Order: sequence, then structure tokens, then C-alpha cells
Amino acid sequence: MTNDQRRPVQETAGPAVDPRWEELADLALIISREIQFRGYIDERAVTLTQSEGMVMRYLQREPTATPSRIADATGLQRTNLSAVLRGLEGKGLVERRAQPDDRRGVIVRATERGRSNYALVRNEWAAAVSAAAGNDTSHLDSALRLLRTVTAGLVEMRPRSPSSTPAA
Repeated sequence: MTNDQRRPVQETAGPAVDPRWEELADLALIISREIQFRGYIDERAVTLTQSEGMVMRYLQREPTATPSRIADATGLQRTNLSAVLRGLEGKGLVERRAQPDDRRGVIVRATERGRSNYALVRNEWAAAVSAAAGNDTSHLDSALRLLRTVTAGLVEMRPRSPSSTPAA
């Protein structure tokens, strides 16, 4: 093969995909990266890794959760989650406590600082995204419906991790 020749792209199984879905996926990744790249204006905001952000996002919906539940919900491996939780504890954003009914188990919850940090950074994300869209809300509801559907579908289709597969 010469330098002028290109390798053929492997075809994926299944029906042809509308190229607009390719563009949507690409734009979602670009938007995510641009939001992360900006950093925060408010100096009180605590910067998080992607994994830390996923855990904090989950803890906004579920005020207390076991590490196993957090790992399943976020798609993180338990070993990685332990490191993430240590980092979040070090930043004062979460706390781990023994389960009241079974002292051997652990529950995780966001601290007041964790909840306020999430609200603060989410507000900054909103301001940036709104400004980037020229504050035009004319298609916002339909975009939100589509993104919620895509998010739920991707989570549902997530491959099961070896740690979450039941033992035979």
C-alpha cells in the first residue's frame, strides 16, 4: 500500500446510520470538552476529574448510596471508584460512613460543600452554554428531550462490567 492509498474503514454491523447521529455524537464530545476547558470563573469552584464529576452528579439524584450502587450507576470499576471517593473526600465533597443497620457496610453522601459546589459549577456551565447559543431558547426543550433520550439509551446499552456480572 502506498502513502496515497488509505485503509478501508471497517463497516460496523447493522443498518446504515444517519450521518447526523455521527455529527451529534461528535458535537456532544466537543461541547463537553469546551465546557471542561473553560475552567471556572468563581474561585470557590472545585475542579473535578470526569470520574469525580460522574460520582457527584449521581449523588445529586441519590443523596446516599453504597459504593457498589455508585459504581453500577456510573459505570466505574470498584477499584477506580475507591480512588475517586478518596479524592472527593480529600476535597471535602463527600463523606463515607458505616451503614446504620450493618456497621460493616458503607454509605456515601455528598457534603454540604459537595452540593453547593455542584450547584455553583452547574450554574457556570449553564451561563457558558447559554451565552454560546446567543441565549436563544427556541429549541432548548426539544434539544433537552433528545439528549435525555440519548443519555438514557446509552446508559441502558452500557456493557456490563465484569464486576457487575453475577457469578455462575
